[in-house]
Amino acid sequence: MDHIRKLFEGRKSFWLVPLYAAFYIPWFIWLEKHVTTQYYMIHMAIDDIIPFCEYFIVFYFIWFVYMIAAVVLCVFTDRKTFFKSFAFIASGMTIFLVISTLFPNGHGLRPESFPRDNIFTDLVAFIYRADTSTNIFPSLHVYNAIGAHLSIVFNKCLKSRKGVKAFSLFICVGICLSTLFVKQHSMFDVIGAVVLSMIMYPICFREEYRSFVLSRRERRTESYSRGL
Repeated sequence: MDHIRKLFEGRKSFWLVPLYAAFYIPWFIWLEKHVTTQYYMIHMAIDDIIPFCEYFIVFYFIWFVYMIAAVVLCVFTDRKTFFKSFAFIASGMTIFLVISTLFPNGHGLRPESFPRDNIFTDLVAFIYRADTSTNIFPSLHVYNAIGAHLSIVFNKCLKSRKGVKAFSLFICVGICLSTLFVKQHSMFDVIGAVVLSMIMYPICFREEYRSFVLSRRERRTESYSRGL
């Protein structure tokens, strides 16, 4: 414990994570216990087309490591990006809690039986037991994966690491798809998470967003000038 404490000395910003967890976890547990029978059923026609594929559970579990790695990396390398990433993730999670409280929701997409019996379906069964099919909109797995990817993309120490950013994007997309293929979320949840991230991105990453908009304008102006 002394070694861990020394490791985080001078990095007090990290303690925002457990402080927020102390706020989030009790509320989420309350929702899980009370939203069990009466809730709005979320479903889209495309959900019936997407097949169950247990192999995507690997990406679903990678989310936990991905989130921790992204947060810890920012704490130790880019404090400013950490605060922006934390604001993005915490805001989205709080909005999720409010929506789940005012608009109880769930789905009925989980298969009644698995088409195969292997270690991957065992892992899916474990997730099904540990997590209910309620309180699903918007998908936090998707929203937080996007937040983790943004923290890696904008981390100053990774500015020239295109390979790392490309790998992060691959993991982020895989996680988003995993929520659909292991039937943990409806496409509606995924779309909701993407839309929410598009709203929170320019708010929490204001400088980066402005830089992105300006660079696009400059490229358009250049293209227009060349066309003339």
